[in-house]
Amino acid sequence: MKLLVLLSLLIAFSCDSQGASEKPPATEPAPNEPTPPDQIAPPDPIELPRLRETHEGSFATSLACSVCHSNSPDARAMRGPDGEPIAPFDLWQASMKANSTRDPLFRAVLAAERAATPTRAEEIEQKCLTCHAPMATDHLRQRGEPIRLETLYEDSRVSQLAIDGVSCTTCHQLDPATTGTPETFSGQFRFSPEKVAYGPHEGPFERPMVNRSGFRPVASDHITEARLCASCHTLFTDAHLPDGTLLDAQLPEQSPYLEWQNSAFNDEIDTPGPDAASCQDCHMPTRIGDQAVRTAIARRPDGSDFPPIGPRQPYGQHLFVGGNTLIPAILRDHADDLNPLAPPEAFDAIIALATEQLQERTATVSLSDLTSTEDHLAFTVTVSNLTGHKIPTAYPSRRIWLRLTVRDATSAVVFQSGHFDTAGRLLDPQGSPLPSEFFGGPIHPHRAEITSPDHVQIYESIMGDADGRPTMRLMHGATYLKDNRILPRGWHPDHPQAAHTTPQGVDDDSFRDGSDTITVRIPLTGPSPHTVEAALFYQTLSPRYADALFQWDLPEVNIFRHYYENADRTPVPVASTTPTTPLPPP
Repeated sequence: MKLLVLLSLLIAFSCDSQGASEKPPATEPAPNEPTPPDQIAPPDPIELPRLRETHEGSFATSLACSVCHSNSPDARAMRGPDGEPIAPFDLWQASMKANSTRDPLFRAVLAAERAATPTRAEEIEQKCLTCHAPMATDHLRQRGEPIRLETLYEDSRVSQLAIDGVSCTTCHQLDPATTGTPETFSGQFRFSPEKVAYGPHEGPFERPMVNRSGFRPVASDHITEARLCASCHTLFTDAHLPDGTLLDAQLPEQSPYLEWQNSAFNDEIDTPGPDAASCQDCHMPTRIGDQAVRTAIARRPDGSDFPPIGPRQPYGQHLFVGGNTLIPAILRDHADDLNPLAPPEAFDAIIALATEQLQERTATVSLSDLTSTEDHLAFTVTVSNLTGHKIPTAYPSRRIWLRLTVRDATSAVVFQSGHFDTAGRLLDPQGSPLPSEFFGGPIHPHRAEITSPDHVQIYESIMGDADGRPTMRLMHGATYLKDNRILPRGWHPDHPQAAHTTPQGVDDDSFRDGSDTITVRIPLTGPSPHTVEAALFYQTLSPRYADALFQWDLPEVNIFRHYYENADRTPVPVASTTPTTPLPPP
């Protein structure tokens, strides 16, 4: 299956196109090696409840919808051009939206956030769980009660809403009059005052849905528009001191919607360009290969087709694929604790699709201007963004970096930058992890030029606290010390959203909308001719971020560390060049 994808303070450390200070801040602890997995006693598991069909207030769990919106061997409904099963429930169940609260990384981060700022614990939980457990959060809000992390572990009707993540009656009940407006950003979305299920098709067949679920289908185009995603994918967090003191600073924790608005992909403008595409066009594609999907959208509860429901178009596949392969694998491998809805093969499929998206629709890398003298080699590398937002975008644990490899005529490696081990840690020429891979280590600056093996071009965002020190805690983040994530094509500094999406720590004329170009100049050793390779790699969770998280001795953190240390942490390749031979010396 082929799918269409996808800052206001000065930097607190000295940084220019040649490099930055390699000393960690004096107030940070010294870098430390993580404890080997075989020396860590397995912590007690946190077992999450199994999902049940539950109707509570204005919401229902996804099992209520699956009765008619899952595939059946006796129905032709919800199938692709070649008969492949593509029912909404079946595709959604392995997505990160379905598992937004079962995700053990999310719960570990939430536990660490409230431990780091304990006087704001309730506020932190409300902020995070509003988007990760929207049904339960809204239901409790209507009752005048706060949601807690522990709500997920109960076996109550409200916890059922919570552990169903971002479910059907979340997105399909968002009020079309308010989606995409700034007052609804940071999870301040509004639900319809009635129990409805918005969809893109005119003349919905109401009676079966009303009788079976209590929700009335209503046609509305907003369900296919990017603004539907804006409330949760535009998140600003307030900066605090560890004692809970509120500071006058906000951090755009994630801004994919604003990045998309300031790009060539924006289809909300009066005259969209040829690249215009909504979030759904890439993350809920309506085509399989070259064919548009046209199919009935539901079946009878007994498994047979509904004769009154004919084929509909557009039909968005509920895949929600991003670049995350780590957490789906953990959910699959620890299903006894995490109790996801999806079977192992569904997680295998979502991992394969995420890998495909990273490798085919995320970025390209190319080499040019390869020249050599008797003792030096020079070339340029260009990384281009294929998506409608920054890469990587959203939560600041993610990174993409460039690996450069030069081999001599005997195929011996004579230069390498960005090499890594099986734990995904970047290495020095001797094969040891770079100090930057640990909590308290130095930060790699953005580079316009690479001249040494320890110069690694890493595209990432690094938060800074009120004193300009690196931090991994969102509630302490007052600014970005570094944000050189590659901008989408069409990004412009005069756009209304530029202030929230502008790069930080980048003084480089070759870093522009849609691409970045790096010049490489290195000594030439070994017999000629030499070959040059460049490759991009992606991580959902950088080792530095993980190491900072593991400083907290908390049940959620300890169990996630157990999962993480036993997971396949091999970085995912994104793009690469074929070995290229520089021009010989003149």
